[in-house]
Amino acid sequence: MSAQDHAQPAPDAVLPGQTVKHNPLLDFSGLPDYAQVRPEHVQPAISQLIAEARQALAQATDPSTPARWETVVDPLSVATERLSRAWGMASHLNAVADTPALREAFNAALPEITEFWTELGADARLYAQYKRLHASLAFTALSPTRQRIIEHALRDFRLGGAELQGADRQRYAQIQERSAALAQRFSENLLDATNAFTLHAQADAVTGIPDDVLHTARDEAAKAGKPGFLFTLHQPCYFPVMQYAQDRALRERMYRAYVSRASELGDPALDNSPVMAELLQLRDEEARLLGFANFAELSLEPKMADSPEAVEKFLLDLARRARPYAERDLRDLRSFAAEHLGLPELAAWDIAYASERLREARYAYSEQEVRQYFTEPQVLAGLFDLVQTLFGIRIREDDASSGGAWHPEVALWRVENQQGELIGQFYTDLHARPGKRSGAWMDDARARWLRPGRHLQTPIALLTCNFAAPVDGKPALLTHDDVQTLFHEFGHGLHHLLTQVDDLSASGISGVEWDAVELPSQFMENFCWEWDVLQRLTRHVDSAETLPRTLFERMLSARNFQAGLQTLRQIEFSLFDLRLHHGLRTFTPQAVAETARMTRDEVAVLFPPDFYRFQHSFSHIFAGGYAAGYYSYKWAEVLSADAYAHFEEHGVLDPETGKRFRDEILARGSSRAALESFRAFRGRDPQIDALLRHQGMSETTRT
Repeated sequence: MSAQDHAQPAPDAVLPGQTVKHNPLLDFSGLPDYAQVRPEHVQPAISQLIAEARQALAQATDPSTPARWETVVDPLSVATERLSRAWGMASHLNAVADTPALREAFNAALPEITEFWTELGADARLYAQYKRLHASLAFTALSPTRQRIIEHALRDFRLGGAELQGADRQRYAQIQERSAALAQRFSENLLDATNAFTLHAQADAVTGIPDDVLHTARDEAAKAGKPGFLFTLHQPCYFPVMQYAQDRALRERMYRAYVSRASELGDPALDNSPVMAELLQLRDEEARLLGFANFAELSLEPKMADSPEAVEKFLLDLARRARPYAERDLRDLRSFAAEHLGLPELAAWDIAYASERLREARYAYSEQEVRQYFTEPQVLAGLFDLVQTLFGIRIREDDASSGGAWHPEVALWRVENQQGELIGQFYTDLHARPGKRSGAWMDDARARWLRPGRHLQTPIALLTCNFAAPVDGKPALLTHDDVQTLFHEFGHGLHHLLTQVDDLSASGISGVEWDAVELPSQFMENFCWEWDVLQRLTRHVDSAETLPRTLFERMLSARNFQAGLQTLRQIEFSLFDLRLHHGLRTFTPQAVAETARMTRDEVAVLFPPDFYRFQHSFSHIFAGGYAAGYYSYKWAEVLSADAYAHFEEHGVLDPETGKRFRDEILARGSSRAALESFRAFRGRDPQIDALLRHQGMSETTRT
């Protein structure tokens, strides 16, 4: 099949009666046209697509409809995939181009779409059809992938309330609708609280802050009609200020504002305290309705981990291993701060500043020095070169205007095979700006699918970051941490784009166990520490020289700088999440805060001030799908480190090993269990040794 054939719309891409030219959310003929979407498009499109999906559901569950893949799964997949794509467009714009009008339209449609998905997941008639299909001779004739999809669907029906009756069924639906609204409210409160804060400073208070950050802050002040500098809590501003500002009072004011966002210490209208409490209560009630003792047990049902107890054991064991290194990290930092920085008492707002000074002193380089070599265009070129070498693909820029990009800085890219045939496409949106949710993520705009009628639909990914934008006519500069973030999200993108599974429910990341989804993303981060790779990634912003070997060696020496502290921090967050959903019995803001304190007392060595409210901005678990699943980052680190060790054994740029990783991990989707895919690649079960070695916490690295 040629690239042109791949790019053709499906024969049934536009349903009769759809007013495509008036509503881009109803146009499925090609690339999504984000640029043309207006708030007034959302509600009519979603209502129409839900109505069509209900028609497909009625037909699939009609008593005269035989329980076969072609008569039940395919027609319903066509209708619900359209709805998912349209809602995905609205959701993406809500995250990257928030406006009051779009937010209002999104929130108006949210109850209707939540109600539909809840009803679909609990539809007793459809559940019965799937059970009939599973019990029929037709099931035995299905491919192993389709059999697995049916089995997972039966599990998801049970987890979706399909076996509930009467008042319990009604209550379950109410919980889903309310939980969706609360999660959206959590995100909005956090975004609004972040946007609401600015700190006005004069030249005498900004010593040490990098020039590009000051340039942006000066521009922000000018826009506000003020002299001096205007600092915000957005990541490209906040983190450099905390690392480099010599003015301790400035750092304290920024820190206080950042760690108390969306809490009772700020604007009451943006306080996430009641949102968290109600969400936790609803999740617990949902779990009990479905026959689980708590939400953690429900959450883990489709994951790799066997039980909450197994997860806690894993985390506590890792904490035990990391603690000596964290204690050493903290001793070193306190000693350095007292001796060299005049800080005998290290406050929370001194940690990042003192750590960066210690890094500079110990390893003779700073992040700002390294940053000059990581220009965004070169990093992207090097990343693309790497994955082309490893995975036998080609990446070239596409016309973003043809894809209706939502912002002028957005770029569109094509992924092709060696014959020039289209595999998939992805958008990059890399810079922070007002109205854009913080953080970094990959989302899918469209999945690979051999649609009914044998038309192959190619996948489309959305890669979103929040790096500092270009200043002074120069390309944007990335920190090494930014580079790792980009590689991480691109790993998710590869998982979505390089799938070879043709069935929608198992292609890409769809259906992959949540605690295995991070394997490809964390795996990709390892390449950011390879000399041969960094030669491809770096060109000095002024001299165009590649990263010097001497500087690389100093970076490598510092790779595990404060790895103990960082590991304990992630374990603290993971245990906090698990215990909120496993052991909590009183669902109040006070109980949430007490759980955070007790968890910190048990595993941490670094303790923040009383006004620290990290839970109020913990979007992963309250608005991002990681509830009782944040541990998956550490769980998948074991898998990713062990997988990368296989490359170390055969050559980190070895195309043959890359091909095996693509074929056994990236291409498989959820067509088989994640552990089976790992074993197929590695030849055995995962082991923790590589992770400990990579993080400098093996017995041989202890000092």
